[in-house]
Amino acid sequence: MPLTRQQKVDLIDSYKTGLAAAPHAFLVDYKGVSVPDVTELRQKIREAGGQYVVVKNTLALLAIKDGPMDQLRDLFEGPVAVAFSEDDAVGLAKALDESAKDMPAIEVRGGLVNGQMVGADQLKEIASLPNREELIAKLLFLLQSPVTRLARVLAAVPREFVVVLDQIRQQKEQA
Repeated sequence: MPLTRQQKVDLIDSYKTGLAAAPHAFLVDYKGVSVPDVTELRQKIREAGGQYVVVKNTLALLAIKDGPMDQLRDLFEGPVAVAFSEDDAVGLAKALDESAKDMPAIEVRGGLVNGQMVGADQLKEIASLPNREELIAKLLFLLQSPVTRLARVLAAVPREFVVVLDQIRQQKEQA
């Protein structure tokens, strides 16, 4: 059943507010993927903080016009789904990479990371990066390490001073 004009306008609006505004997105060819597999893929993407939308190409192209996703215009051919996230490109890439291992019919065509086009071959590289929480933990460790060392050095000075004074006292008692 064809879509009415109002349904098309509503779809374009939802595409504009969702995928056209997202800085991180990957286009996925889902041809040959079963419904349970797509459901599992959607769940993994949701857990990573993203969304998975099967799009109508002509309407999606109207929605992404003059935006960052316009760079991917050539990839909107045939059955296309878009996995996108506003927060975490690495988590989204990891979810897609894991799913592609389990479901060989899923093929990533390309995508955007921070508004810059990336090829399908770069998905594995992006998925191998540490996620946001790991990066924050590493940064905090690096920031904390010099402060901890400084505190140890500053604490060692009075401790050593007390040891020297104790040795002087012992020498005087012996003499």
